[in-house]
Amino acid sequence: MNVLGDAWDWLADGANWSGESGVWNRLTEHIVLTVVCVLIAVAIALPFALWLGHLGKGGALAINISNIGRAIPTFAVLVLLGLSPIGMGDTATIIALVLFAIPPVLTNAYVGMRQVDRDVVEASRGMGMTGGQMLFRVELPLALPLIMTGIRMCAVQVVATATLAALVAGGGLGRIVTAGFDLQDNGQVVAGAILVAALALVVEGLFALVQRFTARKPRGGVTS
Repeated sequence: MNVLGDAWDWLADGANWSGESGVWNRLTEHIVLTVVCVLIAVAIALPFALWLGHLGKGGALAINISNIGRAIPTFAVLVLLGLSPIGMGDTATIIALVLFAIPPVLTNAYVGMRQVDRDVVEASRGMGMTGGQMLFRVELPLALPLIMTGIRMCAVQVVATATLAALVAGGGLGRIVTAGFDLQDNGQVVAGAILVAALALVVEGLFALVQRFTARKPRGGVTS
């Protein structure tokens, strides 16, 4: 049996792309879920990392939080949340994925802030800049490449891991994979996996373009 051929046949069948269980609907669910989780993770982790990096303190705290986040198995969190009063569905998935998404944003943002040339920071302070001015006009622009790397890693990881949402009755492309297992249709299972991989590559490419664009823009720095 040619599983890849079966997967291609499944993807080429227009009937599999329409309707509530079709590819377009599942793809939309997956993208929305990813965007929501990434935005929440960035909103939580980025201000905290920038603040710690600006102060030059709390490095051990940032690293320990990241290590704890990485050590937490997303699948186990999903199962526990599914059995809790939160129940099955997208809420449990969002909580689990946000916990999974915070570490790369937190770590990269903090490290980026700490790698800013201290001579530049001291020069800006000598020019009379306030702490907020140094943060937003000097440190943040110089740390931006590494910050964007962290967000890109976060987004790609969430795209791949969001397939687990199907295990707790959530939406997304994972529903195609689980439906394939239920039907014992290996072609559908592989087709779902291909769709997830393709989406991850697209997200990776889009963030690479954004990073290239921001890198070409004039750097923030000390100005008179």
